[in-house]
Amino acid sequence: MNSTTISRSLFFYLLSAFGISLTLKASIGVSSFNSFNATLAAFSQLKVGTITTGVNLLFLGACLFLDPHPLWQNYLMMASALFFFGSTINLCYYLLLPSFAVPSYVGNVLLFITGTVIAGIGTGKVLKYQFLKFPIETFCVFLAERTKYSFAFYRQAIDFVCIGLALALSFLGHLPLMVREGTLISFLLLSRVIARAKE
Repeated sequence: MNSTTISRSLFFYLLSAFGISLTLKASIGVSSFNSFNATLAAFSQLKVGTITTGVNLLFLGACLFLDPHPLWQNYLMMASALFFFGSTINLCYYLLLPSFAVPSYVGNVLLFITGTVIAGIGTGKVLKYQFLKFPIETFCVFLAERTKYSFAFYRQAIDFVCIGLALALSFLGHLPLMVREGTLISFLLLSRVIARAKE
């Protein structure tokens, strides 16, 4: 693995975090996984990037448990990248974007689509370079290898669980809904952008 691939992987990893920050700023809902993170952040009064890092670290720990031949240096690298990932979300969302005002609903929809495309490109490129991995997808791969169910089954199951938990927390805590039209836009658009960026 050469230094160019490593630096590009880190760049696109953080680009994905920036895209997520834009979708949060749009305030029309977010993707299924991020809807849980954003709702839990509001419920716990922690920053959304901090929650995102924490939840991803839990999945990373599960991957380590399931991995029959773990390479510790890879897991340490992924853990470090996750801290940078969450910090980038916090930096963009709480420090850089608050002063950025979108005057209309249509503008917010366009901002969300822009953020989704940026996040998708970042994610797709990271997957293409195969240096850094996303813990949830890796966790689903391990489960699929050990059971009769497919990767898609487990990945969609996690999405549904995240949406359910986000809705439950929203109603219990009387919090703004994060499962909205943005969630549907992300469902329709994100995977296509990721697939194209991987080519």
